[in-house]
Amino acid sequence: MSEDLDSVLVSGYELMHKSLEHLNEELSKVRAGKASPAMLGSVFVDYYGANTPLSQVANITNTDARTLSIQPWEKKMIAPIERAIFEANLGFTPMNNGEVIMITVPPLTEERRQLLVKQTKGLGEDAKVAIRTTRQKLMDTIKKEVKDGLAEDLGKRKEAEVQKHVDEAVDMVGKYLDAKEKDIMKV
Repeated sequence: MSEDLDSVLVSGYELMHKSLEHLNEELSKVRAGKASPAMLGSVFVDYYGANTPLSQVANITNTDARTLSIQPWEKKMIAPIERAIFEANLGFTPMNNGEVIMITVPPLTEERRQLLVKQTKGLGEDAKVAIRTTRQKLMDTIKKEVKDGLAEDLGKRKEAEVQKHVDEAVDMVGKYLDAKEKDIMKV
């Protein structure tokens, strides 16, 4: 009985860790004034009828702090890539010279920076909700095990262990958000 509970707790901790990884991934997509290939992570290109991530049909690199260079692996993919960037509505205007697509990332205004901070806080809140949902499922499992015969003091220790993991995960969310906010607000 206790081994099953331990495996459920371990899988719950893994879910919390995955929530943190997902938050970190989503925060990397939020631009903070500098050009980053991750900014184009949500762009999908029509590649021979299949919706394909841009990174699988072209090489994306930084040429400098404000410019991205997109080198398609096939020349005829330039037009579909440009169309996909426009349709993604990222606020960029791609320019091509027939072989390479260049994107110049405009500097952020103060108003836009504040909007991005608000967006990152929303992402952080989503991560916290996912962590709390996992906590609730784990606590329900522990209570069910106690009802089915697990020692009550062991159940309380397991609940405290779960809460400790939740507190650590929520602290990490706060640290990620603080770091991203400083990055965004830095002029």
